[in-house]
Amino acid sequence: MEKDVCKLRAGPYMMHFTGYQPAKQGNQEFCEDIPEIGRTVIVLDAVGDVLRDLPIEVRLLRDAGNDVDSEAVLRIPPKQYPTGSLSFQYTFPESGRFVGLVIVGDGPKYVSRFPFSVGYGNGIWVRYRDSFAIVLGTLAAGAALFWYSTLRKES
Repeated sequence: MEKDVCKLRAGPYMMHFTGYQPAKQGNQEFCEDIPEIGRTVIVLDAVGDVLRDLPIEVRLLRDAGNDVDSEAVLRIPPKQYPTGSLSFQYTFPESGRFVGLVIVGDGPKYVSRFPFSVGYGNGIWVRYRDSFAIVLGTLAAGAALFWYSTLRKES
């Protein structure tokens, strides 16, 4: 579980996160960014029996910086899940950046906050697009300097 990238931690508790987009991706799973807009099924599975007795609340918010009080696009009120599994659907109408909150507990509450994007595809480009932009910009600048220096030597 320690190497599982599809987990979220709320205080001492862990849950396994899996997402699906059956109409677009078939039964292909994802656990980070949501590749496309549209109907999305999300499943949270409790790791350990303790979570089965605690209320779990879920909120999806548009990412507005650090404003966790921004309006939720989806809110699932606190409820116990005796099977240890919670699933829900949401149809993302457009691409964007979101924040998921999973709130666990009825006394002390533990919050797992995880940012994610929707509708930007999947794969290496989404994860490393900023690094790619820097590398491509550096290569372009180097090529321009090489071309310019070649022109200066010829004249």
